[in-house]
Amino acid sequence: MERRNFLKVVAATATVMAVSPSLIRGNLYASDGTLYRAYEKTQLIGADGKPILASKLEKEVNYIFNYPYASTPCLLVNLPKPTATDVELASENGEKYIWKSGVGKDRTIVAYVAICTHQMTHPTPSDSFIMYVPEKTKTIAYEKSGIIVCSSHMSAFDVHAGAKVLGGAATQPLAAVVLEHATDDTLWAVGILGSDKFQDYFKSFKPELKQFYNGPAEAKKLVSISAKTVKLTEFSKELIQY
Repeated sequence: MERRNFLKVVAATATVMAVSPSLIRGNLYASDGTLYRAYEKTQLIGADGKPILASKLEKEVNYIFNYPYASTPCLLVNLPKPTATDVELASENGEKYIWKSGVGKDRTIVAYVAICTHQMTHPTPSDSFIMYVPEKTKTIAYEKSGIIVCSSHMSAFDVHAGAKVLGGAATQPLAAVVLEHATDDTLWAVGILGSDKFQDYFKSFKPELKQFYNGPAEAKKLVSISAKTVKLTEFSKELIQY
């Protein structure tokens, strides 16, 4: 099993250890502020029920799956070039953590929770204001494309570097989904790295949770075993990107 998103935990003695996310349960606060929470190891599958294969993901296409809860959307993107490695990030509270890298043969596959850290804009079956903008598509949110943009308030995130903030109103990176790439080319979600907005999201969008997920109880159910993964164009009726 390939685990490129291992966390580096620096202890008080300055010893560096590699920690496998799938071996951790609950919140991890290391002495350097690293923040990670493990959830059920979940395989990404297509609408046909077959496993998503890393090598078959189209380049620069927005895919979406719900994880770690039944109602929390995440973006999956196969980038045109390898990501950065060992990126140090910080939450708005100053908690530091390390985003290791993308996964896959060429380190190009990334996943992030698609809930904007500014005002929790997120994809719904009706529309989506947040998405990855391909390198050759213009955006007014930032000088370069090939980034994630929330068009609600023009927040821009570096998809190659742990979704760190590049511009706009957001004050912290998007939470990252920790992925594992198996030897059979399948992809698995195992946890969330960084500060999340899940509880705020549940409180703020109760009518939406009732409309799309049969109420808060169903919406808050943890995903396990598998997560259906489709193109964002198939998930949301309308995509809004500036």
